[in-house]
Parts: sequence; C-alpha cells; structure tokens
Amino acid sequence: MAGAIATGALSAGEAMEAAIAAASRHAHLGAICHIDEDRGRAAAARLDGERRTEPARFAARPFAGVPTLAKDLGGPFAGFAVRAGSRMLDGRLDPKPDSDLAHRFREAGLALFGLTTAPEFGLSLASEPAAGPLCRNPLDSARTAGGSSGGAAAAVAAGIVAIAHATDAGGSIRVPAACCGLVGLKPTRGAIPGGPRFGNHLGGIVGELAVCRSVRDTRRIFEAVQGRARGPFADPAPSPTGGQGLRIGVLTQTGAEFPTEPARSGAVEAAAKTLEGQGHRIVDLDWAAFAGLVAVSSTVFADIVSINLANLVDALSLDPGLAEPLTRAFVDRGRRISAGALWTSLDAAVHVSHKTWALFDSLDCVLMPMLATIPPAVGSFPSDHDDTDLHLRRMTAFAPLAGLANISGFPALTLPYGADADGLPLPVQLMATMGGERLLLSLAAALEAEGRWQHRFPVAGLAA
Repeated sequence: MAGAIATGALSAGEAMEAAIAAASRHAHLGAICHIDEDRGRAAAARLDGERRTEPARFAARPFAGVPTLAKDLGGPFAGFAVRAGSRMLDGRLDPKPDSDLAHRFREAGLALFGLTTAPEFGLSLASEPAAGPLCRNPLDSARTAGGSSGGAAAAVAAGIVAIAHATDAGGSIRVPAACCGLVGLKPTRGAIPGGPRFGNHLGGIVGELAVCRSVRDTRRIFEAVQGRARGPFADPAPSPTGGQGLRIGVLTQTGAEFPTEPARSGAVEAAAKTLEGQGHRIVDLDWAAFAGLVAVSSTVFADIVSINLANLVDALSLDPGLAEPLTRAFVDRGRRISAGALWTSLDAAVHVSHKTWALFDSLDCVLMPMLATIPPAVGSFPSDHDDTDLHLRRMTAFAPLAGLANISGFPALTLPYGADADGLPLPVQLMATMGGERLLLSLAAALEAEGRWQHRFPVAGLAA
C-alpha cells in the first residue's frame, strides 16, 4: 500500500476512505471501539499534500499514507482518549501530547483514524469488555480474536487496515496474532520507547509494537520505532541476524497440566524440519526445563498487574463500582499484596530472566507452540466473577508459553505455519535472547517463504 501511494497509483485519501468503509462493513466484528473519520481524513490529506510539496520527506517515511488504528491501551496517541475498555475511564484520559511511540508511528507515515477493542485494562486473552464492543475473530466469528490486542488483530486480519498498534504484557500481541493468522513480535525489554509518562511500563514486562500481515512489515515497523528509548533501560545490543548452522531448540509439548493439541505441536515439528533442511541444527527440549519458569511468570504477572490496577484506581480516584467484577477482584488482590511480597515477586522475575538466559547457553533460538488449543469460543474468558486464580489458569492453559518472554524480557515472535482442518491458523513461536529481534525475523521469513498460510481477506484499498 505504501508503494502504491508513493507512486501515485493510490492516494492516502483514497486509502483512508477504503479503510473507513471497511470498518463499517466489518462492524459486526467489534474490532474498533472508536472511530474519528475527520482526524483520519485530515491525516491522510496532510500526507497527500506532503507528497506533492515535500517529496523527499514523504519518501523517507516507510509507511507514508497507510491507514492504521491504535490500541485502546498503551502508549497514547494525542486526540484519541484512552478508555482501556473500561467505564471507569470514560472521558478521563485525553492524552496530550503524543507518547514517544505514537510520535514515531506518525513519523513513519501511518495515518490514524481510530482505536481498537481491548479487554478491560488488558486483563484477558479475549477482547470482550463489558463496556463493548465484543470482538470476534474474522476467520470464525464464533471464536475469540484473542487478547488483549484482539481488536487490532481482528482489524488487520479482516483487511480493515494492513497494520495496527498493539501491546504485550503477557502475550497480548502474540496471542491475538496467533488467533487471526498474523505476525506478532514482542520486542526486547527496552527496545521500544515508553515515555514520556511510562504509564504502560508495568515494571518492564510490557512490549509495544504492532500486528502485521507479513514478516516484512513487522521488520519495517520495528526498525522504524526501535531504539533511543531514553529509559529506563539501556538500548539492547543487537545480536547477530543469523546465518547457517544455528542451534535451534525445539519444544513441542507443554506438559500434562497444560497440554498442546497435536495439530499445534505438529506445526512446530513441521517448522523444525524446514529449518533443519535449511542447515540449522535441531535440539529437542523437554517441558521440564520450562514448567517452573512458566509457573513463576504467571505469579509475577498477576502481582504486577494487580498492584498497577490498585494504584491506578487510587491515583485517578476511579470508581471501582463501574468496573467488571474480575477487574475489581484484581484491584482487591493488588491492595492485599504487601511491599515484602511484591519485592519477592520482582526478585523472582530477575531469576526467571537469569534462568532463561541459561537455556540459551547452548542455543541460538527456541521454537515452541504459541497456542495450546484452537481459539476458544467467544465467552470462554468471562469477567463476571471474582476468581482471579481461575482466570489466570484459563489463560495459561490457552497460551502456556506466552508470559515467559514478558517476565524474562526476551523477544518472541509468532507467525502462522499452516492451517487446521477448519481453516484456522496453526501458529508457532520463536524466542531469542535480548536484542535478538533480527534473528527472529530472519528465521520467521524463512518459514513464511514456505507459503503455508494465506490471508483470507484483502487489505481495503488494494486489489485482492
């Protein structure tokens, strides 16, 4: 699309009109919670004007004129009030100015016209906030699009936009991408700016980027926005991009407690064979090496998000009575955690990172399942109860290896590697050490080149 706009085959204004029309056409998916057509058209008009009057500046933008959507949670975009899927925040947070990341999205040439649906405060692997709308998977509307970036993934998979902002604190980029047949990269801790307010920092477990339809676009948006984050961590040192003879650990099973369905394990095995055929050395791994790390990661995630919510409610004088029962339960959980217990949890996170590094003493990358099961039916992650432990267990059972990358700080990428009997994607996940994004992207590109997955919907504004 950026290429078509650059050559004049398509204007930014025409691309925006097509995206707005597609948003209306796919409204039943509940992917978008807020649209501002006027802002979208104005952004497109500015870019069309720049193409005529400042062609060099326009050409330097990798996504010049491409319509996009931001998640209703994360680094805020000026003019688009953050609701975080909650009635508690209605009209409370109208961000000015842009976050550092939002500024980089705009500098890359992306034209924003709306916000995508997220579960209340990102607490679920489904995007079905009581405040609405309820987000559905474009590939099977009876099933979830995932969470918490489910609206972003549904919008990209349906072709409303080709790329959308997303965030990941416990799998929230990768799980929706996996549900909808997209590429999702959770970057290394510190690679993406979180300033100036760092309101979505969450102790360093959050990574922000986008969901995309290709490895190429994922690479391009990562290169456009990464680095120079200005705290609180040093910029990660980039690792080698790959080459022949990499040592790739392969994990196909996720234990008796959270078993992975055979079709999804089979996709990992097939990907391993492809990479082995390309000259890489495969090392079989056992769930025992990961089980303890997964358990601790779940506990740390629960502690951090609970305390964050409790603090947010108090700092903004929010009314918990307006929140969903599950959100109130997480707030209560946060208020019960002592300073000593939080310190213990943060210390445990440091050890998770250290032990994860140890896994890579003899490996360059790990290939593993992204989802243990088919995307479940809409309503499978209800929020009308107060059992936080049950909710956390349901999420772990769906995506056992999602949270490890967040707690350790390592980068992880998911991409579809085939389809099941129902035509739904069979995703795999790749994980590398800190700074290993380019290695992940290189391996993912090799797998993507097999052509095992085809998008069902064309991007609005482009020919099928």
